[in-house]
Amino acid sequence: MSKFRQVTGCMRSNALTILSVLGVLSGGILAVILRYARDGRYTQREIAYVMFPGDLFLRMLKALIIPLIVSSLISAIGSLDLKMSGKIGARAVAYYMSTTCCAVVLGIILATSIRPGKGGNVDEISRPTQGARPTTTPDLLMDLVRNLFPPNLIQACIAQYKTVLVPPTDEQFLAAMNATEGPINKTAIPLSEWRMKYEIEPSTNILGLVVFALVLGITLGKMGPKGKPLLDLFSCLSEAFMIITSWVIHLSPIGVLFLVTAQMLEMESFEVIVGQLGMYFLTVMLGLFTHGFIVLTSMYFLITKRMPFQFIGNMAEALATAFATSSSTATVPVALACLEDKNGIDPRVTRFVMPIGATINMDGTALYEAVAALFIAQVRGISLTLGNIIAISITSTAASIGAAGIPQAGLVTMVMVLDTVGLPAEDVTLILAVDWFLDRFRTFTNVLGDSLGAGIVNHLSKKDLSEMPPPQQFVTIPPMANPDDFTLEMEKELNGMAVTTAERSQPAEDVWQSTSM
Repeated sequence: MSKFRQVTGCMRSNALTILSVLGVLSGGILAVILRYARDGRYTQREIAYVMFPGDLFLRMLKALIIPLIVSSLISAIGSLDLKMSGKIGARAVAYYMSTTCCAVVLGIILATSIRPGKGGNVDEISRPTQGARPTTTPDLLMDLVRNLFPPNLIQACIAQYKTVLVPPTDEQFLAAMNATEGPINKTAIPLSEWRMKYEIEPSTNILGLVVFALVLGITLGKMGPKGKPLLDLFSCLSEAFMIITSWVIHLSPIGVLFLVTAQMLEMESFEVIVGQLGMYFLTVMLGLFTHGFIVLTSMYFLITKRMPFQFIGNMAEALATAFATSSSTATVPVALACLEDKNGIDPRVTRFVMPIGATINMDGTALYEAVAALFIAQVRGISLTLGNIIAISITSTAASIGAAGIPQAGLVTMVMVLDTVGLPAEDVTLILAVDWFLDRFRTFTNVLGDSLGAGIVNHLSKKDLSEMPPPQQFVTIPPMANPDDFTLEMEKELNGMAVTTAERSQPAEDVWQSTSM
């Protein structure tokens, strides 16, 4: 009987986790049943009907991204002194860079040993009709740096800066034709000679908001008592949005189920995954599995001296959400709740590390871009030198940082990797048929890496954090009919904060100053 109670108790405490995982599996099964229940394809409207519950869930998560990330970062950094913030930040960045480099190296090793594109033919692989946006590596890198410093914070919430290359006009084309004294086409004119135009792309500038939150958090921490009222405001906002997140998380099983079902119904055909791009798909999947469940878990075990399985199990809701939404940024609210409530990670670490990790730590994207570049070169029959491979590893690392946590952002930065080794940007369409599916596994790996990184940084910073005051706890007292009960509860709270009778007799302003020291 006691064992039965233990099992039922375990299932009750992990009910949401189990339901979230079942939501992913059920969504896949339901999609297969619906696809083979009729001969023709489902229309866009029919898929939209299936997608509707999942779309509502995704909208709720996205609504929490900006207020939660900004308030959490500011409150976490502001509650730490500058030296402690530097230590935690240095440990987090060292972890991010080491894991990203490991992912790129692993992807290059797998792609060169398995050679998924060997014997392939560009003409045999079906590709979508739309081409890749023409761009250059310097433009992408400069856009990345520009977006770090948004001129308008309100605009950064809904848009980010983008450089667009305008094709040559007929006059420029004729001038180039006369200069070469022969027939050419417009694509033969170098992209560096195309006219540059600057546009505002409708997409949240997470990088810029993170930089702003970092600077404001450090400033409030240096201001001391003067900055405490504003710091308390952001701390209260962070707690409030974490409570709202806990409400939204309860909808995750339903949302995940319909998101997965709709995306699989939208896929052209299952045969593409096991046919034309089968070896490429398996190579990326093998790399993501090896990096996520061998490299990252081994790193966690060696540093913390703890087995990572329970830690990963407690992150199941966040990982299921990552798979369903294919957005590491949208998963931040769920991941924060799992890390703090189930894994017991210090909020000062999670709310510092996770927003930054969701922005710059893209292990899965880095691995995918390295494999994709080598795959395209192999399909083209191009032999890459050691210098080319090193260039791919460097640009894949930089490009993964530029992929700002949004679905399929890796396709844009993939152009930069191809441009580095002289491969045509249009070849990015060769992998579009399976990219949407691989994007979910890449996001899964990214969120897993961010979460394990938070656990590692928390372990390394435990001694330093113990020497600091605990994070501020907001006390909520339920409404009481009897004023004496209210007074008694307040006295208990004040006694817990070591407020003496003499201090309680001081004016309210003096009591505030003494309790906030």
